[in-house]
Parts: sequence; structure tokens; C-alpha cells
Amino acid sequence: MVNFKEDEQLNTLNHSCAHLMAQAIKHLYPQAKFWVGPVVAEGFYYDIDLGDDVIRDEDIEKIEKEMKKVAKSGKKIIRREVSKAEAMEMFKDDEYKLDLISDLQDGNITVYDQGDFTDLCRGPHVDNVKLCRNFKLIRHSGAYWKGDSKNKVLQRIYGVCFPTPEELEAHLKLLEEAKERDHRKIGKDMNLFMVDDLVGRGLPMFLPKGYTIWQELEKYIKDKERKLGYLHVMTPCVGTVNLYKTSGHWDHYKENMFPPMEMEGESFVLRPMNCPHHMMIYANRRHSYKDLPIRIGEIAHDFRYESSGTLKGIERGRHFCQNDAHLFVTPEQIEDEFKKVVDLIFSTYKDFGITNYRCVLSLRDPENKEKYHDDDEMWNKAEDALRKVMNDIGIEYTEEIGEAAFYGPKLDVNVQPAVGNEITLSTCQLDFCLPAKFNLSYIDRNGEKQTPVVLHRAILGSLDRFMAYILEETKGNLPTWLAPVQVRVMPVKTDNEELTAYAQEICNALEEKNVRVELDDRSEKLGYRMREGQVQKVPYLLVVGFSEKEDRTVSFRLHGEKDTTVLPLDEFVEKIDNEIKNKLRTHIGAEEK
Repeated sequence: MVNFKEDEQLNTLNHSCAHLMAQAIKHLYPQAKFWVGPVVAEGFYYDIDLGDDVIRDEDIEKIEKEMKKVAKSGKKIIRREVSKAEAMEMFKDDEYKLDLISDLQDGNITVYDQGDFTDLCRGPHVDNVKLCRNFKLIRHSGAYWKGDSKNKVLQRIYGVCFPTPEELEAHLKLLEEAKERDHRKIGKDMNLFMVDDLVGRGLPMFLPKGYTIWQELEKYIKDKERKLGYLHVMTPCVGTVNLYKTSGHWDHYKENMFPPMEMEGESFVLRPMNCPHHMMIYANRRHSYKDLPIRIGEIAHDFRYESSGTLKGIERGRHFCQNDAHLFVTPEQIEDEFKKVVDLIFSTYKDFGITNYRCVLSLRDPENKEKYHDDDEMWNKAEDALRKVMNDIGIEYTEEIGEAAFYGPKLDVNVQPAVGNEITLSTCQLDFCLPAKFNLSYIDRNGEKQTPVVLHRAILGSLDRFMAYILEETKGNLPTWLAPVQVRVMPVKTDNEELTAYAQEICNALEEKNVRVELDDRSEKLGYRMREGQVQKVPYLLVVGFSEKEDRTVSFRLHGEKDTTVLPLDEFVEKIDNEIKNKLRTHIGAEEK
């Protein structure tokens, strides 16, 4: 999906369209005052103070109609430079513009005129409002002025604009597809998770079916890690401020952490990551070079204070669970262990059918050193080492400046979803910094004390985000092994004891194989129960009638398909048992084939 902010042409066009929208709103709501109207990855928006008026769904069409009228007028967009005093006088009745102007330097202020509308803006803009005619307003919401909950709530209206109607239509189709794939919609339809402001924004709660998926993901990755020699631990969700001062997170990551809690003379914080705890586990006893590598893994509960505007279901919350691990290695072991991590990432992607991804070497920005641990020699050593390893094992990658962790460079594996912008799922970071900060050591073969190197890695990233990604990629049509309910059994007649008894027998046979099965013997019509099973994406819907009972068979329909298959009961049990044990992906549904 297009990124409006990064595409220069679309950025200019959409910023101009934001002004077009503001002009139309000013015509309809003369009392309107405007804060900012930036371009973001998804298009543009404008924050507006309408006084006592509130934008409703039915008002959007009215605004669009006026925008088309303004665009049709063909007014030129004219740039003017004004002094700070002129700007203050021009917007003297607008507290929002005055606030912006107060931070500007005299001699560097521009405004843009388009007919009867003038706005404060740096630009650039297109030459004529008619170039903004291929637009669509897509949603509206409330937003605190300056993002501060203590301030007034403004009306925020989002939109998109394209050079041609064909491009606009194609984008709107993608947006509709995105709505259908949105994990929040799927999660609601399938009863997977919930959020409630009384609990707290960004703090999703997994319902039984959602937690089943979560547990399956946890079991999946832990099983793979155990086979590779990982040792799993459990550490607390809090730590002292001193712990994070030692690690350096307090200096470089404090703004993303929840505020400290004072108790009995000590300061505690909810942990944003697990590195310091795992450093302490390593430091718990002495180590020889013969002990290394040591691979410490954890499905860890972490907390980060994300701004409310960035929160999105289980994809991005203030609480999440990382598939985290720290590998303590000698310098000679870096390449081999790094390769094993990469192999684990790609093996996992193969299991889930993930093919559209790219590898990024994320480096420090040498022009912005205050963001990072201050040790040029360490950074040069770490970046050269990681680059060499990636070249030696033949990974194709691009380099991105300024995306490193504060303590070291990293490999990020970014996936491209079916809709939406690229996201990072997996990462592996090379760290010479934290082991030194925590005075970690091992005795080498010469009896000398040495400092280990640490590889920080996350394969699934956070289980929450990975689950959101998989739900959206499959539209909730999960492979049978991962589906919260794998089979639903429905007798044709729910008031017939013989049919109900046979349906229960089928359930019992499946449960003996640890299949997650539900008996739906509600008094609802069969068609209704079938449709509900489809909405909830149950892979196998079994219908039990008198012929099935007599022949001791099952009739089943795969999710997304119309055809019905009949198998002997024992054969069906064997089939689904094999499908689950081998994590086959054969049932995904007609729409995904």
C-alpha cells in the first residue's frame, strides 16, 4: 500500500488537499479554526475546532460536496512570505495559528492563498486546487490539541488524494480489503480479544479462543527453541530504576517507559524489555568458555507507554509479550550463532507461509550520537562484525542509518502484509555494550577473564503483533493446528436423542486426539448455525444426520468451500489428527487458494 508521506508527489498533493478540505469546511462552518493538517503514511488529516458543532458521518458527504465545488473553481494556490507581525495580525482571532506563529522565526513565515481562503503553511503545494479533485474523506475522530489529554478535543478528519480517479478507485478498493482483513474486526467476529477503557487503553484482554491461539504460538516457538538448546526462564515484570540505569535504558529509553513507582525507599518501573533481567541471570554464576553459547529464552510480559494515537488492537499496545532470547557467545561463535538465528527466522516463516520480506541492517546515526551508547570504537567493531557475518552467510540486505538499538546494530526482517505498510516481525541485535555494563565474564581456554558478546533476538517479535499479522494475512482462516475451534459438530435435528448421542460420540473421539471440538446442539436452524460457524472461521463444520448415524460417517465442509465430503468416522479422526500434528496448511479456504 502506498505511503503518502514518503512519496514526494503524493505528499505535496495530499497536503494541498488538506487545505482544500479546510477551505470547504470554512465555507460550511464559518466559526471553524484549524490547528495542523499534515500528511501521514495513510493520507492527510486536519485538526479542527468547530466550537459546539460535532462532525457526524452524514456531515462528511456535505464537506466532500463543497470540496468538489471548490476544486472545480480552479483557483490558483499562491505562496506569500509575510513578517511575523503580519502573520500575528492576519490570524489575530485564531489562538491555534497564533500558537504556531509564536514558535516561528521572523523572516521565515509563509502563507498560501486559494481564493477566499488563506492558511499558514510551509508548503509546498500544487499550483491549482483543481489538481486536488480526486479525493475521498475516509474517516473522522476526536484528537486532543497537541496530543495532550489536558487540552480541548478537536475534530480530526482524514482523507486521501490521487492524481487520477483510477488511482483513487484502486486505493479505495485496497482500503475496503484492509477493513475486511483488520485483525480488530476479525478478533471481534471470532471472539478472540477485547479492550475496555476501564481496564485501560492499549491493554487488550485475550478471550478463551484468542488465548488458545496465543498458547499455540507460544508452544510452537518454544518447541523449536528447545530443539536448538534454548533454556527458558521466567523473570518479573518489574525492576528497579537502578537496573535500567545500569543497562542504559534509563538514559536512552525513559520516554517509552511507565513512570516509576516508589515503595519503601526504592523506585520500580514496569519493564519495557527483558535484556537487563537476562544479564543478571547470566551473572548469577561463573562461566567457562566451555559453557558458551548460553541461550536464554522467555515469553516475557513487557510494558511500554505508547501514545494513544499509535495504539491498534493487539498489533500495538502498552502491554505485549515478546518472544525474546539472549545468546551469550564468544567472539568466535558470533557467526555460527547468528546464522542459526537467521535459519530459525526463515524456518518459522516457511511454516507460516511468509514469503514477502526483506532484510535490513540497522545502523547508528553518527550525526545523532546522543541516542546511542557513547563508544565509537564499540560501534565500529559491532557494525563491522555484523556486516561481515551477514555478507559471509549470504544474506541480501539494505542498510538503514539511525535504526539501530541504542546499544548495538541489528538485523531487522521486515514483512510486507497483504495490505498496509511494511512491519518488522523479527530482529537479531549484536551487542558488545550491555555485557560490559553488567561486568559479565567467562574464563577462556587460557584461564583469562573475557567479556561475552550478546545476541538479542526475537523470532515472532511479540506474540500479540505476530498473531495480529497472521489473522490479517489469512483473514482469520487459520490453519487447523492454530484455529481456536478446529471442528464444530452440528446435528441436523437437535431434539433427536439418537442424533445428539452420535454427535457426542464424534466429539468424544476427537477429544481423545486432543482436537478442539465444539458440539453445537442449540435449537437454532441448521443454516443459522452453519453461517455462524463460517463467520467464526471454524475449519471443519460437521453435519450429523440420520444417514451419517446409520453409516457411522461424518459429512464435513471446509471453511470457505461449498462442497461436502463424507468419510468414515475413524478415517476422519485420523485425517484431522495428522493435519494437526504435522501442522499442515491444507484447509485455508477457497478465497485463499
